[in-house]
Amino acid sequence: MRPFAAMSVILALAACQQSAPKAASVDSAWVRLPAVAGRPGAAYFTIHGGAVEDRLMAVGSPQAIRAEMHDMSMDGGVMKMAAIEGGLAVPAKGEVAFTSGGKHVMLFDISPQALPGGKMTLTFTMASGQKLETEAAVVAAGDEEPKAL
Repeated sequence: MRPFAAMSVILALAACQQSAPKAASVDSAWVRLPAVAGRPGAAYFTIHGGAVEDRLMAVGSPQAIRAEMHDMSMDGGVMKMAAIEGGLAVPAKGEVAFTSGGKHVMLFDISPQALPGGKMTLTFTMASGQKLETEAAVVAAGDEEPKAL
């Protein structure tokens, strides 16, 4: 009976150590400030899906009054920008990149305290209720995007 009891304890401990399903994460975040004060800036990043599919519903920052997710596309040789409505699917174990010339987040009324070389906090709200937060490098309008984030 004792070997059975010992084995039961070992199996119970092993079950307790199994990790929770991997959550979504964000990396490579950066913000380009507007060229003209009062105009919107833009945020770029890569969001990585967790163990199950989810939806990115919103991105915000305490250093911006309002934020909107947008996507760029070509239509008849003309670049067009449209708001992303209803969130954006983030596949399980996949990734979605928000890049210059593609998907991005417009940041309106950015705080004057957000300066090139500094950081801005970005908060990501998922449909599952998960909230992610990251610090984004801030660059001036016209500067190159950060190389290593």
